[in-house]
Amino acid sequence: MRGLTGEGSARTRGSIQAVSAALAVPTALALLVSGCGAGGTGARDEGPAHADAVAGAAATPSAAPSKSKSPDNVNPVALIKDDPKVAPEVKRELKPCVANEYPVDVSYGNLTSGSADDVVVNVLTCGDAVGVGSYVYREQGGSYKNVFTSEEPPVYAEIDRGDLVVTKQVYDKGDPVSSPSGENVITYRWTSGHFAEKYRTHNDYGKVAVDSPTPAPAS
Repeated sequence: MRGLTGEGSARTRGSIQAVSAALAVPTALALLVSGCGAGGTGARDEGPAHADAVAGAAATPSAAPSKSKSPDNVNPVALIKDDPKVAPEVKRELKPCVANEYPVDVSYGNLTSGSADDVVVNVLTCGDAVGVGSYVYREQGGSYKNVFTSEEPPVYAEIDRGDLVVTKQVYDKGDPVSSPSGENVITYRWTSGHFAEKYRTHNDYGKVAVDSPTPAPAS
């Protein structure tokens, strides 16, 4: 599931986002500002969609981030805003899109073999659900610590059978924002106290074929 998230609610995984190094973080953050101002359309065009990222929402609780090991008590917005590893631009632009609903996608799972589930947080833009940052938090000593950061938008992280999978769209010269040429899918595995890259694949988005009549068989 994907979606706008209140500070204490969770939404799980979504389709994945990526981009080439040619696109800068400020570009995606500019989209964040314009998307929030417009209220969003509830759908996106940048590759695989996070359409329901703007469709559903949960109210933002006023409680401070909990140090409980229960994933239900983790405050993802507070994790991002209190994290010194998160870029200042991401923190500044992480604001409610509507009322107190934040564009944060959250999933929980066992990535680091810790005593509690790890927390994967994706920060998105309001209108188009473009991923501007992906983070993994691991429970350590009663609180959650950042053990992975990716801030090259569009980016999206998810849990796949115990591995961390990060997907980034690739743009060739002249590609419009709505039509990337492909994507890089990178699989990380927790090894010796950190995430190590294990696999990397590239997928090209093929052109849509134009339907043509099928020739009738020869008599």
